[in-house]
Amino acid sequence: MSTTNSSRQAVTVIAGDGVGPEVVRATIELVEACCPRPPRWEYAQAGGRAFERGVVSGVPAETLESLGRTAVALKGPLATPIGHGGKSANVTLRKVFETFANIRPARELPGVPSAFAGRGIDLVIVRENVEDLYAGIEHMQTPSVAQCLKLVSRLGSSRISHAALALAAAEGRSSVSAATKANIMKLTEGLFKEEFEKAAQNYPGIDTRHLLIDNCAHQLVMKPEQFDVIVTTNMNGDILSDLASGLVGGLGFAPSANIGYDVAMFEAVHGTAPDIAGSDSANPTAMVLSAVMMLRHLAEFTAADALEQALFATLEDGLHTCDVPGDAPLGTQAFAAAVGERIGRSSQWPSRSRDEFKMPVITAQESSTDLGSRSKVGLDVFIESDQAPEQIAQRLQQVTAGNSLQLTMISNRGTQVWPAWGSSPTCIDHYRCRFTLESSGLWTDEIVGHLLAQVSSAYRWMHVEKLELHNGQPAFTKAQGQN
Repeated sequence: MSTTNSSRQAVTVIAGDGVGPEVVRATIELVEACCPRPPRWEYAQAGGRAFERGVVSGVPAETLESLGRTAVALKGPLATPIGHGGKSANVTLRKVFETFANIRPARELPGVPSAFAGRGIDLVIVRENVEDLYAGIEHMQTPSVAQCLKLVSRLGSSRISHAALALAAAEGRSSVSAATKANIMKLTEGLFKEEFEKAAQNYPGIDTRHLLIDNCAHQLVMKPEQFDVIVTTNMNGDILSDLASGLVGGLGFAPSANIGYDVAMFEAVHGTAPDIAGSDSANPTAMVLSAVMMLRHLAEFTAADALEQALFATLEDGLHTCDVPGDAPLGTQAFAAAVGERIGRSSQWPSRSRDEFKMPVITAQESSTDLGSRSKVGLDVFIESDQAPEQIAQRLQQVTAGNSLQLTMISNRGTQVWPAWGSSPTCIDHYRCRFTLESSGLWTDEIVGHLLAQVSSAYRWMHVEKLELHNGQPAFTKAQGQN
């Protein structure tokens, strides 16, 4: 642990909502019992209580100030409005401090029954944590069509790829698998795949491979023991990591870390469980394992191993909370007390030996790409209309006559509907109209403005994308059915 003679490492504690205060309190007591010089705790607030105070982000300024000072947080689950209200306080914290690496171990534990018990599952999901669909950029394009922008950057993809590979090296793991949907989302998920393959060149001692995310999910429930580390994009990782926790007993046993270059937050994966809050029945295991990850982050390896081994010994002895099948379940505090009684005892379940985990720092400049050449070739204009594709095409051709940007394609929900190509999909009121520059035309922003003025004389437009060639290759996708 990084301390001076006069001070202990400070850690921001966010107890959270629901069962959060119970499992966090029990965990802090165990950490203090393991550490010769335990952290100095700074208590802060986020989530439900902050929303009740009128803090729209769910994260008060004083919490941000505390975490900015300590650079480490132990955090309970936070309540988030679903389908309405403010943004997720969890996401806010991750974005403000750019904790881009979400690390989710899934390991078989002694005494925890599951359909996969005995298979030796010991894997880690490393999830990009700040971009992709979780950028949270959404718009109602029409009253009946919502849009969410999926943003995947070279920087984000490179950083998380290097983080996953560095983690594998630190933990003595032999393989890292990148899981994407690059066969369908060729630009976004394809970029992630490309950056992973670049990063892998720096780790010749680690076996690397790419597989499609759906196949990865399939393989996880067919032969989960084949995996060491899986790295993936934000939404994919969110789903896959919950799946992985289900292989080893459920979310009550799922710890996590959110790590950036400056700040690290450690939290149980499970939710607030308001139905059992205050009943002393929540399983503190995920929170305790998150604290083990925190201690290792602070280079307190002896204390981390002692706490982990005490937990393993407790589970080996058949002690458990009510979420685990079996007789005589213990309450939260009694289970934590049983763990405390076993501090100093070794279990038959070994802790994984590891070196200090340090993520290589990747800057925006290092991840940038020299295009070589870039040229603009067209424009996608998204319009709202209840008309049939043929009517829209005829009207747009009339109002844009004389413009060097000419209508060449109309799609609806990603499928070409004009010119007709044999299918007749159901159309909604949201059309993408592709205009391309005639061979003799010269691109200017004035032409774009003129085109939009022409289009708006006939239809409401709400979104525009320029179409470019990068090094002679299209930097955009075709519609389904478009040749």
